[in-house]
Amino acid sequence: MHTRLSAVVVDAADLDSESSFWHRLLGGSMTKTVTHHFLHVDGFPVIVIQHATGHVPPQWPNGVSQQMHVDLTTDDTAAADERVLGAGGRRLRPSDDAGASARHTGSRVYASPAGHPFCIRST
Repeated sequence: MHTRLSAVVVDAADLDSESSFWHRLLGGSMTKTVTHHFLHVDGFPVIVIQHATGHVPPQWPNGVSQQMHVDLTTDDTAAADERVLGAGGRRLRPSDDAGASARHTGSRVYASPAGHPFCIRST
C-alpha cells in the first residue's frame, strides 16, 4: 500500500479572501465551487479552501494552538515578506523579531487572511 498527501484543506469563513491570498502567494490555477476553492500549483498537493461557517482563527502564538501550519521555502526572504504582506497576509511577530528569527533560524512566521499560521524558510 502506498499513501501520499493529496490535498491540504484550509478552513475559512471568507472563501474569496483566503483563496485569493494563497493564489497570489503561490500562483497556479483556481477552480471554484460554492463551498470550496481548489488551488492547483505544480509541485504541490492541491490546496483546498473550504467554507467553514463560524470559523475561528487560531490565536497562535499567544492562545489557542496553531492547529496545523504550512512551511514554504524561498531564496529571497525579503521579497517573500513583501509578497506575503502585499497579498493580505500578516506577520505573527513584529518585524524586528522576524528579522532576528530569520537570522537565527532562517524562517519567518505569518498568518493568512483567515488567521492560519505558516512559515517561510530561506533555502
